[in-house]
Amino acid sequence: MGRPPEHGRRARTLAAATDYVLAHGMRELSLRPLAAAPGTSTRMLLYDFGSKERLIAAILAEIRRREASLLAEALRDALASPAELIRGVWAWISAAEREPFLRLFFEVYVDALTHPDAYADGGATMVTDWLDHFSAAFRATAAGHRDVDVTLVIATVRGLLLDRLLTHDTQRTDTALEHFAASFE
Repeated sequence: MGRPPEHGRRARTLAAATDYVLAHGMRELSLRPLAAAPGTSTRMLLYDFGSKERLIAAILAEIRRREASLLAEALRDALASPAELIRGVWAWISAAEREPFLRLFFEVYVDALTHPDAYADGGATMVTDWLDHFSAAFRATAAGHRDVDVTLVIATVRGLLLDRLLTHDTQRTDTALEHFAASFE
């Protein structure tokens, strides 16, 4: 007979493993240090999640859930125009505390391009999550918004974020974002 499940253990393990991945990334991720983060064993990780692949999927889903919740909170304030929305999102997402998430996001984004089989949806969720959030926010600020506008905003913000992460040129990327946001006024 198997051991009865401990209520909350899986959630605590997932939270600690998620924090570990945010701090260290996915490159060369192994179960031993991942298990050490929540103070468990590799055997228990596999017991709780079934496989390393399922654990990684759960971690990525948890990261998306956390960031979506934080973004929704940041967007709760009614913004009067698409330009203000773009500026508000940029201020939120380009903040220093988002850097671990962004580094991991781009790491997984590139990995999904080269290894789509490693992700349940081929990595498409990383695009559709942003589309869903931005579409809802744009509907609230811009009558008659078009999906192409939302796609353009997401692509521009992602490009500027990648540029910023690689060059650390905050002034140039902030100026470029401001120029882009002003085009929506």
